[in-house]
Amino acid sequence: MTAKAIIIGAPRSGSGKTSVTIGLLRAFARRGIKVRGIKTGPDYIDPGFHAVATGTPGLNLDSWAMQPDLLHHLLTQQADGADLLLIESAMGLFDGIAVSDNRTGSAADLARLFHIPVLLVLDVSGQSQTAAAMAHGFAHYDPAVKMAAVVLNRAGSERHRTLCTDAIEKIGLPVAGCVMRDPSLTLPERHLGLVQASEHPEIDAHIERLADTMERAIDLDALLALATPIDLAEGSLDAGIAPPGQRIALAEDAAFTFLYPHLKRQWREAGAEILPFSPLADEAPDASCDICWLPGGYPELFAGQLAVASRFKASLAQFSQTKPVHGECGGYMVLGEALEDANGVTHAMTGLLSHVTSFAKRKMNLGYRQAKIAETGPFGQAGDVLRGHEFHYASVIDVGTDQPFAEIADGLGKPLGPSGGRRRLVSGTFFHAIAKA
Repeated sequence: MTAKAIIIGAPRSGSGKTSVTIGLLRAFARRGIKVRGIKTGPDYIDPGFHAVATGTPGLNLDSWAMQPDLLHHLLTQQADGADLLLIESAMGLFDGIAVSDNRTGSAADLARLFHIPVLLVLDVSGQSQTAAAMAHGFAHYDPAVKMAAVVLNRAGSERHRTLCTDAIEKIGLPVAGCVMRDPSLTLPERHLGLVQASEHPEIDAHIERLADTMERAIDLDALLALATPIDLAEGSLDAGIAPPGQRIALAEDAAFTFLYPHLKRQWREAGAEILPFSPLADEAPDASCDICWLPGGYPELFAGQLAVASRFKASLAQFSQTKPVHGECGGYMVLGEALEDANGVTHAMTGLLSHVTSFAKRKMNLGYRQAKIAETGPFGQAGDVLRGHEFHYASVIDVGTDQPFAEIADGLGKPLGPSGGRRRLVSGTFFHAIAKA
């Protein structure tokens, strides 16, 4: 049976999409429906919440970073054995970059490409009938993107709900439910967005409360009827990133958490073995591995603990003498000489690269990136181009003396200069790789 899907979109970030999506995922799962979550765009935190809510791995689908064949392949995989896919939009539904149709990075691209209808989540706080004007705009902005229904969020009273519902249904859009204002439903945040699911002390209980709320507020049977069978076509992994080694030592703990789910799945399906280890527990990468990978995360929150992880640091240095070591974002920070934390205290890092980073001197770096690899290594051949994302507040306060890992450009192709560093078999960059260009 072909899985059905619906996109959960909104006019902007902060409208409540994530809470609605997580609650619906758990609510459908409690009914025995085989439901899975997908996040559009490069957000690597929300798929973790989707995974906890459903008990199945999350997935990112990014129409800018991933070629259409790869999107088809990944969507087909996620739909295999599922009854329902809930696809959560990043930012606003139509938000992306100004490039060709269906490669903007927006959730609307996936709606067009796979003919998936949209459940529009409207935060109606501070308005009533005006919500209908917003819904009308979404319904008519792009004829190729179908609005299936509206869910009102953060209504203040029954009268408020009635005013919004009557106005929206008058323009021909059904209202599938209304979530009343409740601050306890909000998920905690930090500088890179939501606190990760693995760090939430009572995440399962919170998801249960969200599911209870969505069951009361939203007509689940109507929503299931609005979802449509996915328009699938044969895809391929040609644009996927191949395993960087047969055996991969992967740093994995509270400081190293940001690895896209599709990469880990692709690597395992290609026959690679992933051996996790914890730098925070002062563990060493398995010496039998072909490569050591330090993904992104929050090393700035654990800089003191990493600085005294002598076994980890010594073993990583020994590993790097004969085998590649690569760090992304947080991993790149740990590969440097030092890291200055938010309080201005400097902590010695591994010193395998010569740069110094600071979280005290914050500057947000955010956006799509195209990286042209400078030298043949774990990612591919010199000159190969990868597509991905950069999102960090840390700054490089000493660039060091290493050669750059890549030359990068933004999503529109505007050159941004050199990125990261490489020294012998060690490389790192703030850039998170998603797929080949």
